Amino acid sequence: MSAYSIAVVGATGLVGTTLLSLLEERAFPIRHLHLVASQQSVGKILTCCNKTYPVTDLATFDFHLVDIAFFCVSNDLAAEYIPQATAAGCVVIDKSYFYRNHPDVPLIIPEVNIHALAGYRKMNIIANPNCNTIPIAVGIKPIYDAVGIRRMNIATYQSVSGTGKEAMNELADQTRRWVANEVIQSKVYSQQIAFNVLPHIDDFQDNGYTREEMKMVWEIQKIYDDQTIAINPTAVRVPVFCGHAASVHLETKSKITVLQAIELLSKAKGVRLITGQYPYPTPLKDAAGQDDVYIGRVREDISHPYGLNLWVVADNLRKGAALNALQVAEYLVKNYL
Repeated sequence: MSAYSIAVVGATGLVGTTLLSLLEERAFPIRHLHLVASQQSVGKILTCCNKTYPVTDLATFDFHLVDIAFFCVSNDLAAEYIPQATAAGCVVIDKSYFYRNHPDVPLIIPEVNIHALAGYRKMNIIANPNCNTIPIAVGIKPIYDAVGIRRMNIATYQSVSGTGKEAMNELADQTRRWVANEVIQSKVYSQQIAFNVLPHIDDFQDNGYTREEMKMVWEIQKIYDDQTIAINPTAVRVPVFCGHAASVHLETKSKITVLQAIELLSKAKGVRLITGQYPYPTPLKDAAGQDDVYIGRVREDISHPYGLNLWVVADNLRKGAALNALQVAEYLVKNYL
């Protein structure tokens, strides 16, 4: 297999460091590895594949050196530097949401719509969906293929690692202060997150939904190439360090029983079905540090004849972000480059 020159932009962040671990775990064919970040991280030394690499400055990095660039940075940085990367001839896999809704940029989950990857040639950019969208879209795939989906009600329960390192530190500090009966300060979130839940992720939109909630609508419809799926989302931040969960209520186009759904989910690619005495996965016990999308509490909706309920959990840093991007890259080098 050919080897490729890779850049990880945002290498010192949570998604970037997770991606470095996965590059090693999955033995991605690397010829040269470049770790890139903003100026405050320049000079840091990181390890990947038993080698050490210095972090270089994004502002001066030469993307002509690179075949594939993973962008694990903010919207603003993606908007500024991705055009430079593609102009230099490298393929970009972008974790920000800047290009997700662009009509000429494919939004890819390998288990769901890998056929759409061919469209990357239009702009040399591939968008990675939101860390919520990915596990939900993977989990509903076998149901969608079998009986169609008319409507979805989704409530997500998202860990603080989805916000970043500062949020994880804030949860740890607030927890310590709560136990010690000390004054608690909130800097990352609008209110205390320790021992609390916040139905507020990202900015509120004119329709009363947050942008995080609307991302699920826009992205699921694009990934499935189906604008008829009606989606009603609520996104909640919870005091969990790693792992996102979602309660997904489906209204299918045709009737599907629990037994039929379980049979389909048990064979679905990338899905781990949890049954037994405690028929549900949790972020801590099951998903954190793992690659699969975990599904449990499969049950028929007692309020609707075509209703089906799923509980979906995944590691938001792995399958929800870095792993999905790397799986896209693996398919890219195998079939296109």
